[in-house]
Amino acid sequence: MKHWLSAFRLRTLPLAVSSILVGSAMATNWGWVSCFVELSRPVVLVLALLTAILLQILSNLANDLGDHQHGTDNKDRVGPQRAVQSGAISPSAMKRAMIVCGSLAFISGCALITVALGFSLTTLVFLILGLAAIGAAVKYTFGSNPYGYAGFGDVSVLLFFGIVGVCGTFYLHTQHFEPMTLLPAIGLGLLSTGVLNVNNMRDIANDSASGKRTLVVRMGEAGAKRYHAFLVLGGLASLVTFSAYYGHGWTFWLFLIPLPGFAIHLRQVFTNMEPRLLDPQLKVLAMGTFLTAILFSLGLILA
Repeated sequence: MKHWLSAFRLRTLPLAVSSILVGSAMATNWGWVSCFVELSRPVVLVLALLTAILLQILSNLANDLGDHQHGTDNKDRVGPQRAVQSGAISPSAMKRAMIVCGSLAFISGCALITVALGFSLTTLVFLILGLAAIGAAVKYTFGSNPYGYAGFGDVSVLLFFGIVGVCGTFYLHTQHFEPMTLLPAIGLGLLSTGVLNVNNMRDIANDSASGKRTLVVRMGEAGAKRYHAFLVLGGLASLVTFSAYYGHGWTFWLFLIPLPGFAIHLRQVFTNMEPRLLDPQLKVLAMGTFLTAILFSLGLILA
């Protein structure tokens, strides 16, 4: 069991649910619907969280197997040893686990959109989005021509951890789209992309040698650091812009509490001279992003 828990990479799950929390809190704050009062709304929240968690686990399992298949997980790789690479889980067992997890994500997603939207044309649109999310989770590094090896992982994270996650959750609660949701969605998406960027900066040497052409490999170490500053500062700036324009109370600024931690994180990244030493910064930025999402959501609800 411990090998499977390791393959699930539980430390990534808080980041996966951040967009669900923010989208739900925005729906509550703006009064389109009280998702904690109406009977169906708590069910939507729970199903959305469950679906996001299953998709993240599916992505982690596919990444474990995919990087093994493409030779990226080898003796030179930095970071925790992967389950398939170590031999703790066989490739066939990992494939079966992916099928089970993908099926559960599909069932959970179908239940989510049916409870939230009933049966309509919009339901079909969300079904297509759900299938795209499952496909994105699997094809990041698994199979032939994985998009992560071509440098498109950042786009996928921005889209699914940010825009689809926040705006989609808001819509499932309210059956309504608000342009204002885009600012927090982009903010959370940029911060989440920053986590991937730290991962790729840590693995730059091995990825380059293995033919994994991430944006970090394409930009080089110096360019990746500047890009990282854009992701973190741009993410925070999006949240600040939202609060300045739409905020109506001090609680809208609670998310700034972790700001010193982000400053220290950026300093660590920019002064780093040994990519493998960036590994602790993965957890720092991931938990900082999760804490920011919680405080941002709490600020909306309290307001």
